[in-house]
Amino acid sequence: MELLNTVMSAGDKAKVDQAVDFYNKQNTTTARTASNELGKDDFLKLLITQLQNQDPTEPMENQEFIAQMAQFSSLEQMTNMSTSFAKMASFISSQEAASTLGKTVELNVGDTTTTGIVEGATRGENPQILVNGMYYTLDKIAAIYAN
Repeated sequence: MELLNTVMSAGDKAKVDQAVDFYNKQNTTTARTASNELGKDDFLKLLITQLQNQDPTEPMENQEFIAQMAQFSSLEQMTNMSTSFAKMASFISSQEAASTLGKTVELNVGDTTTTGIVEGATRGENPQILVNGMYYTLDKIAAIYAN
């Protein structure tokens, strides 16, 4: 049985160090914002680093590798679902604002109450309704009356 040599020569180590330095210098030009959360790119980088630095005489078990890949896949799907839910919530809010068009609404604005007919509505993440020449967020609506 032949033993595997896991020691790098000085020349090979210099080549690896040079390649790492070149890679790091190339990839520091793109700005990255600091975050307290790990994303799917961070998870994949950790997995690749782990595979590159594992002991070749004791490689990662297939079960461990499959479990980590399943975690990565789950993380990616949750990220995609989160984006889809945000789009859906925005659409629902916009629909809610549009459904008040032409109706009389009672609005709670601070300590006062205002009543008027909804003349317009905006779309997006935080839609607003136009009542008496002023825009109000949907959370100000206390009551909606049919005309």
